[in-house]
Amino acid sequence: MQHRAKAGAMTGGMAIVEALIANGVDRVFGLPGAQLYPLFDALQQNSDRIRTVGARHEQACGYMAFGYARSTGRPGVFAVVPGPGILNTCAAICTAQGCCAPVLLITGQVPSAFLGRGRGHLHELPDQLATLRSLTKWAARIERPADAPAVLNEAFRQMLSGRPGAVAVEMAWDTMASVGHVEPLGAATIPGALAPSPSEVQAAAKLLAASTQPMLMVGSGAQHASEAVHALAEELDAPVAAFRGGRGIVAEDHELGVSSYAAFRLWPETDALVAIGTRVEMPYMRWTGMMSLIDRPQAPPHLIRIDIDPAEMRRLVPHAGIVADADAGSRALLAAVRRLRGRKGATKAATGANAARARVAAVKAAARAAYSKVQPQMAYLDAIRQVLPREGVLVIEVSQMGFTSYFGFPVYAPRTYVSEGFQGTLGFGFPTALGVKVAHPDTPVVAVTGDGGFMFAVQELATATQYGIALITLLFNNAAYGNVLRDQKTAFANRVIGSVLDNPDFMLLAKAFGIEGHRVTSPAALARVLTQTINTSKPVLIEIEVPQGSEVSPWEFIHPGNPQAHLNRK
Repeated sequence: MQHRAKAGAMTGGMAIVEALIANGVDRVFGLPGAQLYPLFDALQQNSDRIRTVGARHEQACGYMAFGYARSTGRPGVFAVVPGPGILNTCAAICTAQGCCAPVLLITGQVPSAFLGRGRGHLHELPDQLATLRSLTKWAARIERPADAPAVLNEAFRQMLSGRPGAVAVEMAWDTMASVGHVEPLGAATIPGALAPSPSEVQAAAKLLAASTQPMLMVGSGAQHASEAVHALAEELDAPVAAFRGGRGIVAEDHELGVSSYAAFRLWPETDALVAIGTRVEMPYMRWTGMMSLIDRPQAPPHLIRIDIDPAEMRRLVPHAGIVADADAGSRALLAAVRRLRGRKGATKAATGANAARARVAAVKAAARAAYSKVQPQMAYLDAIRQVLPREGVLVIEVSQMGFTSYFGFPVYAPRTYVSEGFQGTLGFGFPTALGVKVAHPDTPVVAVTGDGGFMFAVQELATATQYGIALITLLFNNAAYGNVLRDQKTAFANRVIGSVLDNPDFMLLAKAFGIEGHRVTSPAALARVLTQTINTSKPVLIEIEVPQGSEVSPWEFIHPGNPQAHLNRK
């Protein structure tokens, strides 16, 4: 049971902190500044109940909160100053919103008398609240200390109900420091999702019961529904695939768990697709060659969608849609299919199970054989998978290793694979992984980053040391923005510009930050060092030297049939 503060006089900053504690928040990632002094003072006074992790850049604060939220499903909270402070975090806010991660930003404002005046007060934006509302699911201003409990509770309700997302709260400089009578409200009440519509479930079940080769695709919205998805897949003998957000919902070493590329190979024979908590990016955007504008796919396969957001049913119109939470919707669909199949259907399904699963096994093996040529990335990913426990978390980066991991790194449990989502933000990986490790101090967490992306947040090595964040960072150093360099060479007549990097000596850099450092040049050497450090109690940086331009392009397995499709997005 959460502690409930007593009513009484308190500053706006203290009222915010008490509301956070009431809602179960145990960590805030932040960077203090003048407009937030009352908030950070309240955090310091309550450090026995809520821990504050500082950072060296505002964007790192946002990404650490994202990593915390993405790997737990619980709110990640960060606090930065207004104006340039929040602008520095916009990439993290967009990533959280795009990945449906519950992230709360708390920021300040100019003094209340200057709101909307355009006088050029410190950190003033023309309309900060409007800016925040354009990036988040919901944003609001706390006008008085007395309003803080209600506004924060509404922030939690907005963040966690329906489709989760990023929210923001601001408070004017002087108001946050002012004292007023505050009546604490306790934790926010988060409304449950509506029960699935019986008619929607029945329509979907009819399509599914009539199918012979169904497939399931899962996304971020199904991370909490692993058991239900697994049961539905077993009933249907249907392979289960994910691109990024849904990895691990069904373990990829399960006979029905398949990589994204294996799913592509199964796609031509698929007659029903059940999409659960996903935008269904793979078949209707990536597998069509170019990024398609399709919004009403033709059958076959029949598209069945389960999504808590009714707007998704308009963005990509299914043949049967169930507006529901992924867990409840999957369970309802499973029950309906079983009723329609009856005893005879169940017997038929059992007799066909061996053939269906044999087909999936053959395709998985063929897919693995095909993308094994993506070297040296696959050899390094195999080495990591060999050492990282099933429950260990891999946080990738926009890099040659990260791209290859989409299909080449098997994931075995929900929330153990953290990616950048559709925002594709270079530099997100290392600070995100710090937040993941803060959330899971007793679980091995490995960040896989390239040299380009790592340098976006290299200063957070100081944060890792200061707070004892025992993250293992694998830094693949090819002295380039590898994908850009390849594209410039192959698609732009070798006109190379801005993509070749002169890097520091990363081992000296690690030493300067007090970080244990290792340098390796082969997958076998990486496996040995990773085995030695996987249970580390302190930060570790492992540099892997990769010859520039040596990586085989992974794009034919990300955009099958059109490996140059990613160029159309530049």
